[in-house]
Amino acid sequence: MGMERASLGTRAIRKAQRVSLRFRERVTNVPIRLANRGLPLPPSQLIYLVAGTNDLTWFLNSGAQAASSIRDALSRNGYDINQTGAILDFGCGVGRTLRHWGDLADVNVCGTDYNPDLVWWSRTKLTFADVRLNGLTGRVDWSDQTFGLIYALSVFTHLTEDVGFAWIDELSRVLRPGGLLLITTHGDYYAGGLPATLREAYERGEAVVHLPGREGTNDCATFHPPAYVRAKLTRGLEVVEHVPEGALGNPRQDLWLLRKPG
Repeated sequence: MGMERASLGTRAIRKAQRVSLRFRERVTNVPIRLANRGLPLPPSQLIYLVAGTNDLTWFLNSGAQAASSIRDALSRNGYDINQTGAILDFGCGVGRTLRHWGDLADVNVCGTDYNPDLVWWSRTKLTFADVRLNGLTGRVDWSDQTFGLIYALSVFTHLTEDVGFAWIDELSRVLRPGGLLLITTHGDYYAGGLPATLREAYERGEAVVHLPGREGTNDCATFHPPAYVRAKLTRGLEVVEHVPEGALGNPRQDLWLLRKPG
């Protein structure tokens, strides 16, 4: 997980890359001292693995934007991030967003990723967080109903349908009743750039997966119509909020805030 952009030859992904470049220009005004938070900085080769760029300024500031986006989504809907009890960053990479939770009081901050190099760096450098390894499929290494908040930024955008369904079910397992799951998707903004056959499938309400054999990497890109997310991907979770193109730090991706019933 933790793969933030796709580097495909499709018009849709080229469009995503152009948006990302404009986004980098827009966030460079955030002071580095605020985005860095006094924590160790990952090496450029690890930043590139998760972000498709080794631009440190973009890495720090987009992470600050993503953390702010999560806080704001909770606040808009009457939730306090300080009251979640435990947070899981699913696809944490080298802590682009995770690094912004070190000052949360009384919150158990956790992360997980399927790349052992990224997990090792985050585990040894961001010592306030409990960071563990997961597989591309399977389970995460926590007990049932552990977390009050789980977020997955630009993760389901790189998974096939069946793997995406399985991870929604697994994250629901470790989410406590009433807990929140925040995910991002490639939504309507990207549909116009898809090749005709894929665009037709998207407009019929189907999930569209480009290069499914490369799932979990930047080469695989998945596009989810909003109706599909509501009817299928949520898998029994309640939709608290859908903000088209609302995932700050992951430009132009849709933000979905979901709630586990109970």
